[in-house]
Amino acid sequence: MNALLFLFAFTYLVLSALGQRIAIGEPAEWTTVKPGSNITVEVDRPLTLTGSQEVSIAIGLWPCGGYGDAANRSCAEIDVTQVLGNVVYAGPYNPQLVEGQEAWKPPYQNFTVTVPSTFEDGQVSLGVAHFSLIGAGAMPFMEVANITLIVQS
Repeated sequence: MNALLFLFAFTYLVLSALGQRIAIGEPAEWTTVKPGSNITVEVDRPLTLTGSQEVSIAIGLWPCGGYGDAANRSCAEIDVTQVLGNVVYAGPYNPQLVEGQEAWKPPYQNFTVTVPSTFEDGQVSLGVAHFSLIGAGAMPFMEVANITLIVQS
């Protein structure tokens, strides 16, 4: 009986955490960006029945190709969830459901960030680290979402 109760509680916490996951709504994966340009990063968070309190996010851009021996590597060859690289935003996250918007659109917040002008042509990982508190007990929850962009001068 005790094991069944533990399994139920564990399953509930896992499903609650999965319902809090963010997604990068914009730009689309494999979008081409220019060094020094501004881009809009849309961070979506689905609606959920589980109570949550948003704490913050950090947005980073990291050139996957690297330099020296790591040059010419693709983002698929590297664990990009472990590094944000150049942090271009760190601060509050307050996604909003916009009245009158399409029914399929989740709550979101847009951030305008600048692609570092020092980036060379190649693949770059756009990563968003998200921190929130979920459930009645305010369980800390942290995740990282990534997409790959192409930098081209």
